[in-house]
Amino acid sequence: MTTALDHLVVAAATLDDGVAWCRRTLGVTPGPGGTHAIFGTHNRLLKIAAPDWPQAYLEIIAIDPAAVVPMRSRWFGLDDPALQRRLIEQGPQLVHAVARSTMLDMHRWGLIAIGCRPGDPVKASRETPSGRLSWQILVPEDGRPDCGGALPTLIQWDGAHPTDAMPDSGVTLDSVILRGLPPRPAEVLRLRGVQLQPATHGQAPVTVVVSTPKGRVTV
Repeated sequence: MTTALDHLVVAAATLDDGVAWCRRTLGVTPGPGGTHAIFGTHNRLLKIAAPDWPQAYLEIIAIDPAAVVPMRSRWFGLDDPALQRRLIEQGPQLVHAVARSTMLDMHRWGLIAIGCRPGDPVKASRETPSGRLSWQILVPEDGRPDCGGALPTLIQWDGAHPTDAMPDSGVTLDSVILRGLPPRPAEVLRLRGVQLQPATHGQAPVTVVVSTPKGRVTV
């Protein structure tokens, strides 16, 4: 069974920083998002769908200063002090990719069997003007994605997908590169439409090219 790119994660020190980055870098304002009480975060979303990734979107996420401190580590490594320093000093950064599965448990055990650390399933949901979004997502106990961030976080949606209610943004995804994903987990995931490259010192585990109102942009 294959997986598909679901969304890309841009982390920011504050959500306002993330919105400003999006306007400055991509030339558009992200749409509304919501809050995630279980992880103490909030987000804004932007549809970036293209023929190879028909349900792809960009998530700009930050720790929610109004939220109760969660009982568990936040997802996508957001509790990492080094990451938070970079976000303050360098600005928002593309930090991760999330892949969609229709057989989450099968993919999870397949990754565990070869020594990966995909995380445990967490059920989450939030209300939107178009109705409730519900999903399961794999999150390691310490919140840090495996393989230096190159192993995509796996998600399985229950019913509606966020892009079902998102307008076109004028931004479309052209290419996706993952760096440092070992061959065996790559074979388990069989991620469609994504280029795999070896880890390179000084380069992020995820790089994408998008077409925007400002032209083609590498993030």
